[in-house]
Amino acid sequence: MNLLWPAFLYLLILIPLMILAYTLILRRRKPFAVRFSSLSLIRGSLPKQSQWRRHFPFALFLIALSSLTVALSRPVSTITVPASNATIILAIDVSRSMCSTDILPSRLEAAKTAALKFVQTQKGNTQIGVVAFAGFAAIIQPPTTDHDLLETAIQNLTTARRTAIGEGILKSLDAIAEIDDSITSPSSGVEAVPLPKGEYIPAIVVLLTDGASNTGIPPLLGAQQSLDRGVRVYTIGFGTTNNTTIPNCGFQIQNNDQFGGSFGGGGGFRREIDEETLKQVADLTGGSYHLAASATELQDVFENLPTQLMTVKQTREVSVIFAAIGALFVSLAIAFSILWHPLP
Repeated sequence: MNLLWPAFLYLLILIPLMILAYTLILRRRKPFAVRFSSLSLIRGSLPKQSQWRRHFPFALFLIALSSLTVALSRPVSTITVPASNATIILAIDVSRSMCSTDILPSRLEAAKTAALKFVQTQKGNTQIGVVAFAGFAAIIQPPTTDHDLLETAIQNLTTARRTAIGEGILKSLDAIAEIDDSITSPSSGVEAVPLPKGEYIPAIVVLLTDGASNTGIPPLLGAQQSLDRGVRVYTIGFGTTNNTTIPNCGFQIQNNDQFGGSFGGGGGFRREIDEETLKQVADLTGGSYHLAASATELQDVFENLPTQLMTVKQTREVSVIFAAIGALFVSLAIAFSILWHPLP
């Protein structure tokens, strides 16, 4: 807890001065004597707990004065609250291996369907952006709350050669930086100031891929950039094992190098998800890795993403709490004083 006006704490010196004045007043009261025939009568005439009742209201008053003094110093506290306008970037692999039909009608179409359903289930104030990556990455749709724009962007995704996972992460950070001035864009060339360990901004990247990075910057370098900016990356490995299906993206396969991938029997793409790297990316940034081998599993992954756990730290003034405590103790001091020492 910090104080906006700490100089007001000097008023606390009034507390010992008031105690001193209170003690002097009690000592200056004129003594008087009353004759009793027996000491037992004296003890019987004294009310029980007379001493602590005598001073208790004054003690309550001192506590109230202390609390009100702290309130004057305007204390502020940093608290964590749910983010009111979270940002989610869907970074989707559109390399040509996503044309594989081991997941019908194809990996890409199944990914589109899951992404569309995910968009439809998000709250209206959640900003969602779409990044596509193959040999390079591009922001297909900047973060927006317009679901129609998002659906159009997802439906229009098409494939290209190679897989640049690291570039997909960097471009996702660029998309977040467009609407969040608290982070720097990697493409700006300005070095980011790393956030304290364990602190994150209310933005995440959901990265879906069915392969391994084979161009662009290494994924772990992109993950480090994301960590420095406090952006968690949740990675999804998508595809089945031993895939030998025929690609279905509406083009003719000429040779292996054209698509930047490997082929199995019958001209299909083999599943080559680099799970180890995807796990490292997720672990480094504070996210998690998920494997989906079917359209149903992919939809389950999207549904279970921790989008409701995004929080933001806010600094709020808590003077009202100390003022309320002070008012309470003042009221108690007055009440007990009237109750135990009524005016004649």
